[in-house]
This record gives sequence, structure tokens and C-alpha cells, in this order.
Amino acid sequence: MEGRCKAVAKMSLKSNHQRVYRKNRQRQAARISVTAQERFVQGVYAGVDEAAGRELDRLDREDGVAPSCKPGCFQCCGQHILMNPAEAHALAQFVRRNFSQTEIRGLRQRTQRWHAQDEIRLGRSPAPALSESADPCCCALFCPLLVEGKCSAYPVRPVICRTHFVSSHPSSCRPSFDSQPEAESAVSLTSVLKATHATSITLSTGIENPGRDATHSIMLLPHWLAIEMGWDFAIEP
Repeated sequence: MEGRCKAVAKMSLKSNHQRVYRKNRQRQAARISVTAQERFVQGVYAGVDEAAGRELDRLDREDGVAPSCKPGCFQCCGQHILMNPAEAHALAQFVRRNFSQTEIRGLRQRTQRWHAQDEIRLGRSPAPALSESADPCCCALFCPLLVEGKCSAYPVRPVICRTHFVSSHPSSCRPSFDSQPEAESAVSLTSVLKATHATSITLSTGIENPGRDATHSIMLLPHWLAIEMGWDFAIEP
């Protein structure tokens, strides 16, 4: 009886902590208003998702082709993920609004580690000596938003992620840093890119209207993320 009472009390305490946590997150989100640029990006994303969905339905219906992408496959998260400043702003706002301080610290650490590994990749820093028992994944240039095999900011993933689909095995989406010879080339569903182009290109228009150069403002996601979050290791364009 006593053990059961303790278990009930523990569950009640956990439930209270969860309620307090949710309320704190809600208050945190309420303090960060949605900007006009965010609404613009969200509108573009909605249009891209709709166009991609229509094309995937057509491929399945007319050609019997379906994407092999599924929850748990994340090799593409090790490829070069490009984004523009409008997308970066929406991403940073999402992080500030939805991530806890602990989650932001973890994201900062992963982003800083990515920057350090990228400097090694470019030959700007010497590679550290690794022991034979070292985990090779610690040097992988995976997207810092990747947590336990899932995107921690999936609702605001950039256009390049929303339009990347393959019909080949997910393992064929080799990370950009993988120097091993390819056993199988990825078969991309390029018609999705074509179907979403008219919508996704409006992002460039939104950037150029204020007088910025859309082409030269595109950078890798970790670079823009560090800049938008104001982290001290950020590399300005």
C-alpha cells in the first residue's frame, strides 16, 4: 500500500512539473511575436508543401513511384543544406519560441562543433588526432538540428529539405562529408523540384525587394543559424 502511494505521488509530481513546463513554454512563445518576414516564409512553405504533395500524388497515381523517405532516415541531413536569410530568420524565431534554454544550449554546441569540423574540412584548421576507439560520428558534419535521428525544427525546415525526395534506398543519400565510393547513386524525384519551383522562387523575390542580392545571400544552414542566433562563433557573409 505504501509503495503504491509513493508511486502515485511521484506520478502526480511529474505531472505537475510537466504542466509548469508547458506553461513556461507558452509564456516564452507569447513574448516572441510573429514577424512579417516569418509570415511570408510560412506562406511560401505552405505553398511548397501543397505543390510537392500534388506532385507526389501524381507520381504515385500515374507512374507507381513513391518516395522511400521515411521517419528515421536522415542521411540527407549530412548533405549541404542551403538556405537564405528569410528562411534563417524564420528558423531562429522558431528556436527562440519553441526550444527550452537547455535545448538551445545543445543546439549551440552542435552548431559550434559543425563550424569547427567545417574549418577542418576546408583546411583552415588541423584535424585532431583520433584514437582507434573514437566514434567517427563525432566528426560528422550533420545538420545541428538533427536530434536522435529527427529534425528538431521540422515545421520550419528550409525549402531544400521540403523538396528532397528519392525513390532509391535512403542509404543512397550519402552525406557530403562521406568520402567512401558510392555503392548506389540516389534517384531523386526531380519532378517535385520542378513542381515547387514557381512557389519557392518567391523567397528570392522577398529578399530582393528590400534591396538584397538573393543569390549571394544563400549560405549553409549552420552558418545562417549562428548569425541569426547571435552566437559569437558566427561567420558573417
